[in-house]
Amino acid sequence: MNVEKEDLSAFQCRRCGACCKWEGPVRVTEQEIDAIADYLGIELQRFIRDYTYLTPDRRSLSLLEKEDGSCFYYDDRRKCCLINPVKPKQCRDFPYRWNFSGWRMFCAGAGNLKNRKTVNLFHSDSLFLTAM
Repeated sequence: MNVEKEDLSAFQCRRCGACCKWEGPVRVTEQEIDAIADYLGIELQRFIRDYTYLTPDRRSLSLLEKEDGSCFYYDDRRKCCLINPVKPKQCRDFPYRWNFSGWRMFCAGAGNLKNRKTVNLFHSDSLFLTAM
């Protein structure tokens, strides 16, 4: 089976913040919440109360967003994540494990990427697609 897959080996983050400015929840685990609260020097329950919210599907907590939908912890002026040493896995995984439609048009780091390439999946490999 042949599948198109993006070759992201040349991706280099340019700190443009496109992924941080994209609207949508940044889901956080208990361990990530602990690490972020500790890093910021905020008591855990206060951090949960003041800096997270329950996602619409009620499955997890998400980091607070600014009014424009961007991440509360992205400093646009300095072009940096204010919690970079402890940022959630969801953030670290962009664009390798997830991205959004049209992300290449917004992300400065996408400039050095090649076009999609076709990858051959051996018969023994499984490909699972799920609808959410």
